[in-house]
Amino acid sequence: MGDFPEDWYKKYLLFGKWSWEGIEVRDPGLKKYICLRPVIIPHSMGRHAKVRFGKAEVNIVERLVNQLMRPGRNGGKKAKAIKIVKNAFEIIHLQTGKNPIEILVRAIENAAPCEDTTRVMYGGIVYHQSVDVSPQRRVDLALRWIGEGARASSFSNPKTIEECLAEEIILAANNDLKSYAIQRKNELERIALHAR
Repeated sequence: MGDFPEDWYKKYLLFGKWSWEGIEVRDPGLKKYICLRPVIIPHSMGRHAKVRFGKAEVNIVERLVNQLMRPGRNGGKKAKAIKIVKNAFEIIHLQTGKNPIEILVRAIENAAPCEDTTRVMYGGIVYHQSVDVSPQRRVDLALRWIGEGARASSFSNPKTIEECLAEEIILAANNDLKSYAIQRKNELERIALHAR
């Protein structure tokens, strides 16, 4: 589970409802990079900003909240982003009957790509070479795509962003091809496969 005292899991419930107890990261590569430190409100005031790789110590729900604060209508509005995630977690719990934190962790594991391409230059000619993706970048890309998918599907749609975010997380957790994050992962890995 983590290096936290046992009473923290009972004392600190996310939004006062969801327990952090018993949530495991199944992917061994991502275990160190998905932080499940028990918090009530996912807001650390940016304490990690000046530390290299400090984002690995930021709670995973807060990292999702930060992805929703994209430039535009929601740029910099963290309270609004926290409210969106809270409502989306309520919807996830109503639809699945499971702990939404666990569903989010499964979604990140499924949406994290294993291969990517990089540009390599030989004698003035640029080739694309397939490379493995670092665990930190895998988590970053998965969170980014989940946020992008929710934002894109809620645009010019009667559904609220909370409903779209909940749907995106559930689809990604089920490894469903309707999920934007899973589509992007498959596309990236397909391009990397051809660049081997």
